Amino acid sequence: MSTVLVVEDGLTDRERINQYLKQAGLSVINAASSEEAVAQLGLQTPDLIVLDVILPGQSGFELCRELKTNPQTSKIPVIICSTKDTDVDKMWGDMLGANAYLPKPVDQLEFLQTVQRLIRI
Repeated sequence: MSTVLVVEDGLTDRERINQYLKQAGLSVINAASSEEAVAQLGLQTPDLIVLDVILPGQSGFELCRELKTNPQTSKIPVIICSTKDTDVDKMWGDMLGANAYLPKPVDQLEFLQTVQRLIRI
């Protein structure tokens, strides 16, 4: 079973994303901040990371850059899900190595198609 790390501080968005992933038969780990995500990554390597941009402390953009420049985590696909939905935001996500950038509220079908494309479930 594939595992997804969801880094999302908003309870409603986190629960919605978790529901979509679990319905698709995936195992889910949650973190409410970048710091929590790094701690989780020290315990387990997920098959995919779903990342919010606006987080307490370090932003999702900063975490994405760190993940993609670290040889231990650089191959893990990252989907950024954010209310920051301008072309500039999407460009930043792309420049920092995100594999996909989806606007919130997340569309279930588009989200699951993106997940399937990135981890082949």
